[in-house]
Amino acid sequence: MKKRIWLLGVGLFLILSPLSARAENPQGDFTALQKVITEVSQAVQPAVVHIQAILKQENRKITVVGSGVIVDPKGYIITNDHVVSKAVKVTVTIPNFKKKFPAKVLGTDKQTDLAVIQIQPEGQMPVAQLGNSDQVQVGQWVLAIGNPYGLDGTVTLGIVSGRGRNVENGPLITDFLQTDAMIDFGSSGGPLVNLNKEVIGINSMMQGRGIGFTIPVNTVLEVRDKILASGKIDRGWIGVTFQPLNRDLAEYFGIPSRSGVVVNAVFSGSPAERAGLAPGDIIFEFAGSPVECENDEDIKNFVRMVSKTGVGKEAEVGLIRQGKEKMVKLKVGEQPEIEPEEVETDLGFYVKPLTDLFRFQYRVEAREGVFVSFVESGSVAGEAGLGQAQVILEIEGQKIKALEDFRKAIAKVKEKERFLVTVQDGKDTRYLLFKRRPKGRDSSVGRAADS
Repeated sequence: MKKRIWLLGVGLFLILSPLSARAENPQGDFTALQKVITEVSQAVQPAVVHIQAILKQENRKITVVGSGVIVDPKGYIITNDHVVSKAVKVTVTIPNFKKKFPAKVLGTDKQTDLAVIQIQPEGQMPVAQLGNSDQVQVGQWVLAIGNPYGLDGTVTLGIVSGRGRNVENGPLITDFLQTDAMIDFGSSGGPLVNLNKEVIGINSMMQGRGIGFTIPVNTVLEVRDKILASGKIDRGWIGVTFQPLNRDLAEYFGIPSRSGVVVNAVFSGSPAERAGLAPGDIIFEFAGSPVECENDEDIKNFVRMVSKTGVGKEAEVGLIRQGKEKMVKLKVGEQPEIEPEEVETDLGFYVKPLTDLFRFQYRVEAREGVFVSFVESGSVAGEAGLGQAQVILEIEGQKIKALEDFRKAIAKVKEKERFLVTVQDGKDTRYLLFKRRPKGRDSSVGRAADS
């Protein structure tokens, strides 16, 4: 008993001694931390840039501001896709440099919200040191550096609040780091930095006060390397839409211990169709890894699993069909472009390639043609009856199978006062007569955008 009391006394002494010292000198324990924070800020701030981008959105131009970080002496800068996507002009301001630098967008990736831009460096460029996001721990101190609301070089302090976060925001598939360091308007694209002066992520968005999302630096490195190597990102794709296998469905199907996804639809001509997958199949395993998807928040886990599989690689898929398990093999295809090329006309409309995604989203039955992505109100196209999500099949009798056919056909009718366009609208085929206006009265997207 005496030994236990003695050990308890020693333990209390060890616990209470630091508290007593802190009470006597409350500033002492924080001086070292404050010094580290200041040093980290001063080391990384010079490499954090202010970005201004002129973006083209449909029939108008808008100015977007954001942040970025220099990661290479050659002038490579990492920022967000949403800062520079569709930019017609990008300029960069660097701390301690008086001039503004024109920048070239080398590549963007909508699914990770990342972009790589480049400036022509002058002299010694400040470069940030990149860390390893696999080593990031929840609770560790971090700094977010950026230019919120035009306030250059703003530093906010916080911690890593979580890892592996999914965000229900369009095509994003990033497993984000969560932080309570403030990320405000204009901070997007700036770095999240640990106390070792290393960038561990690129800040992307804020969702309420104290909930920020940062792209892990290991994802940044992967995307950067692919963009610099080929200018694009290739990802695996099998061609299905799906929903989570939640507990109620699992119990109904008699497989309460299983997790996975339920196939809703299979794209025609896709790897999944060639492998024999069908609506109602339950995928519980993919390429040797279990598929865990119990609710909507988990959906992007399966998307990431497939997208990280090499294009052309053979993957074994574990299925449950009508209560029976089976294994099938499929050859992973290349994911279609999330945002395909868009062609603008002087008649007030834009078109894009007719992809499987558009066919599924808009219930389009046409197999060939080009997809109408935007029609300006009051334009020649609008007055002719052209509408968004219609498919152009012919122009003056010339069949349109792809984007190049459209370019040639629209060029041939450039001087015609009127011409016939055949479109598919739902299940109906319609004939639209385009009538050009006399010069000086055009209401074109091109002119509106330049005003």
